[in-house]
Amino acid sequence: MRILLINPNTSTSLTTLLSNAARGVASESTVLEEITAARGVPYISTRSEALLAGVELLEILAERGPEYDAAIVAAFGDPGLGAARELFDLPVVGLAEAGMLTACMLGKRFAIVTFSTALGPWYRECLEWHGLQDRSAGIFMLDEAFDDIATVQGDKAEMLVVLSNRAITEGEADVIVLAGAPLAGLAQHVRERLPVPVVDCAEAAMKQAEALASLRPAPPRAGTFRRPDPKSSIGLAPVLADYIAHRCATS
Repeated sequence: MRILLINPNTSTSLTTLLSNAARGVASESTVLEEITAARGVPYISTRSEALLAGVELLEILAERGPEYDAAIVAAFGDPGLGAARELFDLPVVGLAEAGMLTACMLGKRFAIVTFSTALGPWYRECLEWHGLQDRSAGIFMLDEAFDDIATVQGDKAEMLVVLSNRAITEGEADVIVLAGAPLAGLAQHVRERLPVPVVDCAEAAMKQAEALASLRPAPPRAGTFRRPDPKSSIGLAPVLADYIAHRCATS
């Protein structure tokens, strides 16, 4: 099968971290290809940045989606995930959703551990959008500046381990979810240092994408994610406008 990993951040260094983590757990027969957003911000951390990234995601899926069996939205807040599922037929997996749902299969409550307080509001809304508030032991964030988004996991690894242990003791978390694209690949280095399971969201998204591609779910013809009626548009990328207007088949 063929899986497309879409990094809606513009940082190619994050794409490398994400794809390396995903490839580490991919099946031998799976072909994983990655693409980095050409427009937007280096690292998404706010609602407005996520909205911009969502449009870029839809354009990439309209252009490239038909070539693949499933796609991964490789940013923890899952920007554009709902819209992508509404518009395209191929399974689309979000980094946050995959990580949190995987955590739900490993324990009763999970804690989200991340590297910046700036991510808190967006991550809380992501948690609510997925309806997982009752399974959450809280969002635990470092309140520390960082120099480079590409090296934040190495620079902050020790503090993230301490924070994770705090989430286990104070939040009574059964599982730790390391949140944020810059933390992709970190779980394998810290799992032995924590007394509960640790989920790497890029790994989880890879396996969830493979599972959905293998299951080959039929596109919804009813429900809230059925394809919207055709509509004209102005100023969008032509291939995305064609999808919205039903001038081409969904991927």
